[in-house]
Amino acid sequence: MKGFIEWLEGLNEKDTKVRAVLRRSLAFDPGKFTPAYPYVEPFLKDEENYWRRDVFYLVAGLWASHWRDGRTGMSMPFGKACAAYHEEKKSTSTERRFITLLDSDTDQLPHRLRQMISLLKEQSIDFDDLLNRLFYWNDDQKRTQNIWARDFYRSLNHDTNTKPNTDKEISK
Repeated sequence: MKGFIEWLEGLNEKDTKVRAVLRRSLAFDPGKFTPAYPYVEPFLKDEENYWRRDVFYLVAGLWASHWRDGRTGMSMPFGKACAAYHEEKKSTSTERRFITLLDSDTDQLPHRLRQMISLLKEQSIDFDDLLNRLFYWNDDQKRTQNIWARDFYRSLNHDTNTKPNTDKEISK
């Protein structure tokens, strides 16, 4: 849903307390921290789907926790941001955390996303894209998880000189 992050940015320009309240909301289940209601509910208006409502609250909290004044650079989709962090830090646990996140159910997702977002503090994340992808987290075909996995693995600097066997090579 286009415009939600712009909405939050506009609220933040008027009162930086917005970020503090939304950051604090991450200590609760999405949509359960009543002080966050004035910052999210006006944007939701007719939204009745519980999962979508939870996603708005979750992304609002994640945005607030990740917000940095004067951040420059292009915002990246979540999978690419994770890959950039992995390449920069050379951490062996990043990929494992990423895979665990992709395998999360809706109950585990908020906690694991908070952990990953806190690692990505230097990366510029496209929160509009994050919001839109999370709406489809429960899709039977796992489209969001597949998109993030493709973005992650295609963004890594792998040695492409060694290609996997193809059917032609196997049949020789």
